Amino acid sequence: MIDICLLGCGGSMPVPGRSLTSLLISFNGRKILIDCGEGTQVSMKILGKGFKKIDTICLTHYHADHVLGLPGLLLTIANSGRCEPLNIIGPKGLAKIIKGLLVVAPNLPYDLKLIEVEEENFKIKYGDIIINTTYEEHTVPCLGYSLKAVRKRAFDISKAKRNKVPQNIWSKLQSGEAEEIDGMCFTPEMVLGDKRNGIKISYVTDTRPTGKLVDFIKGSDLFICEGMYGAEEELEKAVRNKHMIFKEAAELANSGKVKELWLTHFSPSLTDPHAYIKNAEDIFNNVKIGEDRLCKSINFERNYN
Repeated sequence: MIDICLLGCGGSMPVPGRSLTSLLISFNGRKILIDCGEGTQVSMKILGKGFKKIDTICLTHYHADHVLGLPGLLLTIANSGRCEPLNIIGPKGLAKIIKGLLVVAPNLPYDLKLIEVEEENFKIKYGDIIINTTYEEHTVPCLGYSLKAVRKRAFDISKAKRNKVPQNIWSKLQSGEAEEIDGMCFTPEMVLGDKRNGIKISYVTDTRPTGKLVDFIKGSDLFICEGMYGAEEELEKAVRNKHMIFKEAAELANSGKVKELWLTHFSPSLTDPHAYIKNAEDIFNNVKIGEDRLCKSINFERNYN
């Protein structure tokens, strides 16, 4: 199971009842944060989410509404007792931005491992989580993120017996290691069942819709996408500012064959996003309007790939 919490759904600047953009993903005891706008810590406190287990922070880009909550968060993580290194992933310019933000958060008791994404389609694996990125179309370098929670293959006892695998090495093969006994090589393939579906979460904000995003989000169990503007009459403004309207986010969700769409990153001028939900629902029927602290748990499917 993977837990997803939209900590803030605002864009540009915070407004009453709407913190700035941030998403928390929890899986197998670890926490991954995407963006860290103002209000991130408040939402985590309200939800009762601990800070110590945050080990990876993914930044989409360096506009203030996405990063100004970071110095305070890093200090809070320090106060939680964390000593292990913390990963920060971001587009070009990451080192410079972090150096500036740390002026007000010096002497952290843990190291920061900075991963500056230079190339297109960057991929990194942390345990059972695979993080993929793609560069988007915004006014500054900006990354979209797709996270896949990998489900390990189950141990198949009948397969192990058919392959005459000694029982004393079953656990070793199940963990992915091969073993040689009396000149016979036993491999994990001899005891593992079919591949099983993982869970895919995609997060796209501050961009125009592009063709490559369709492939990037394809098959997502949950697609979290910016809806800076609700009305179709705002399209010209969206194009000028490199953002999206609800209809465009829904078209991406439909083309990418995702299961569910959450709209987020609303303009301060969009006081009632629910009033425009039909603009998205006319194209894609499983849409939710993002709200601060909107949460969801997704279980692994029973079927196999």
